Amino acid sequence: MARALVIGGTGFVGRHAVANLDGHGYDVTSLGRGGHPFDFDDWPDVEQRRGDRTDPQVIEDVARGLEPDVVVDCAAFHPSDVRRATEAFADADAYVLVSSGGAYADQDIPKREDETRLHDCTPEQAADDTMATYGPRKAECDRIAREAAERGVAATSVRSTVVYGPQTISEAGDGGAGWADEIPAAWTHGDAPGLQSHHDYWIHRVARHDRVVVPGDGTAIWHRVFVGDLAEALRVVAERGVPGEAYNAADRTVCTLADVVALIAGALDTDVEVVQASERDLANAGLDPGDFPLYHHPMTGYPHVLDTCKLASLGWESTPPERAIERTVEESIAGDRDGSGWGPERDVEERLLDAVDG
Repeated sequence: MARALVIGGTGFVGRHAVANLDGHGYDVTSLGRGGHPFDFDDWPDVEQRRGDRTDPQVIEDVARGLEPDVVVDCAAFHPSDVRRATEAFADADAYVLVSSGGAYADQDIPKREDETRLHDCTPEQAADDTMATYGPRKAECDRIAREAAERGVAATSVRSTVVYGPQTISEAGDGGAGWADEIPAAWTHGDAPGLQSHHDYWIHRVARHDRVVVPGDGTAIWHRVFVGDLAEALRVVAERGVPGEAYNAADRTVCTLADVVALIAGALDTDVEVVQASERDLANAGLDPGDFPLYHHPMTGYPHVLDTCKLASLGWESTPPERAIERTVEESIAGDRDGSGWGPERDVEERLLDAVDG
C-alpha cells in the first residue's frame, strides 16, 4: 500500500485530500499543528501527527520516519516552506503543491498554466504574512517546485481558484462524481473563513428571503472549484502529473454570480427575485460592489477564469454545478451558518431594496 502524507491535513482542503487518498487505498498520514478542533475518530486508518511545518526539524523527522510515496502540501504559504519540503521529500514518487490562481499576474481570460505570466516576488514579499503578498508568494512557491523538478524531484503544483463545498467530509472521500452522502460527525469545520463562508452568505440570503441584492447586472465571474474536485485533482496529479508542470483546478462550468444565486435557489427548491443594484444605487446606501461575496467586476476587475484543459487531459472531471451546490447548501444549512460578516447586513440591504423600488 502506498504511503501518502498530507501537510495541513486538518484544514478545509487538507481534510478532503486526506479523505480522498484514504478512499483510494492509500495509507494516509496527516501532519498539522493541532490547532483545529478536529479529530480522526471516524477514520481509524488515518494517522495524525502534530507539528509545525515551518520547523525544519519537524519536516526532516517526518520525511525520515515516514518515507512517504506521495506528499500533498496544503499548507505551503512561503517559498521557504516549499524549498524545505522539496529537499526533505526529494525521493518521494510525487510532491504536489497546493498553489493558487492568485499566482497569475496578468488578467488573461482564461489564465493558462504555460502562457499567463506569474507575479514576481521580492525577498521582502517572500517573508511577508499579509494577503497583499499572497499571489507573489504562491508564484515563487511554484517556481521553486519547478526548479526542484529540474533537479529530479517529482514536484508538481495545482493552482486552484476560490474553493467551496461542504466543510464536513463524505465517508468515501471520492470527490468528483463519486461524492458520498454519509458525513461523519467528527469531520467538523474549524478554519476556512472566506472560502465556504462566502457561499454561506448567499445561501442564508436565499433561504431566508425572497428578494436579494446582487451588485451590477449579475454577470460578475469569479471562477470557483468544488472542494471534492480539488481533492480529486491533487490525487490525480500525484498519480499522473508530469514533474515540473502546474495544473489549474476549477469547475469545468464557469458560473456568474447570478448563476450561483439561481443554483442555490434550485437546491433549496425555492424562488428568489434577484434585484440588480448599480454602483450608484450601492453608493447611496454606503456600499461598494466589492462588499458582496464572490463579486468580481466584469469590466474593471476582469473575470477571474482558469483554463482547466491541462488537468482534464489527465482524466480529471468536475462535479456538475447543480450537484456541487446541492451538496454545499445541504451542509451549510445543517451547520446553521449564515456567512455573517462577509457581506452587507440585511437591514442595509432592505434599505437598498426600498431605494431601488423607488
